[in-house]
Amino acid sequence: MNTDTVVVRTRDLWKVYPQEPEPVQAVRGVSLEIARGEFVAMAGPSGSGKTTLLNLLGGLTRPTRGTVEVAGQDLTALTNRALAALRLESIGFVFQAYNLLPVLSALENAEFPLLLRGFPPEERRRRVLAIFGEIGIEGLEDRLPGKLSGGQQQRVAVARAVVGEPALVLADEPTANLDSAASAALLEMMEHLNRDHGATFVFATHDPRVTERAHRLIRLVDGAIESDVRQHAHPGPADRPAS
Repeated sequence: MNTDTVVVRTRDLWKVYPQEPEPVQAVRGVSLEIARGEFVAMAGPSGSGKTTLLNLLGGLTRPTRGTVEVAGQDLTALTNRALAALRLESIGFVFQAYNLLPVLSALENAEFPLLLRGFPPEERRRRVLAIFGEIGIEGLEDRLPGKLSGGQQQRVAVARAVVGEPALVLADEPTANLDSAASAALLEMMEHLNRDHGATFVFATHDPRVTERAHRLIRLVDGAIESDVRQHAHPGPADRPAS
């Protein structure tokens, strides 16, 4: 893999939780590379370590040993403050529970990462409105989350994750609370962001609708990689039209 395009690199990554009668090895010796523009699903049974691995990639959990690099930065070497800054700049998160702030409008939720980064109001609004138009939720900018459907809330969450053009978007079971139609629409929207904007997506999922669409499928068993298969070709950075 061309090292210039590598967004994520792990080396001999372990996460062990102290527990009686014996420690739990949630992630065991995982080494992998993910290139810019990939659309990757990490799948496995409950307890396989996929969510723990996703949290390690996002710097939400520190490893017991091994290294994680995102956008050329070694997460394991950063202070908590530097790690928080890197997450804000370089990593977008999409959670199963949406995690929208109930007192903020859809637009305010989506622009929140840009607000934290000091973007001026007009630039924040321009970026959010452009993404809302692309993902089919234009006109909902002023609605509170409680007035949105589950699928609409998840689209706002995805907009929030990608509005700052992060190097990496991590999605933990993003379709778990959606019906089939909403799941299909969400996945098509994410594929559009991947294909047309070069956004790099990594999912933790057990949903076959996600794993079937993924360009690359990593299967985890007992915290270790059982298989790593490329299912579909994905356009590399050189093949993708300039945005």
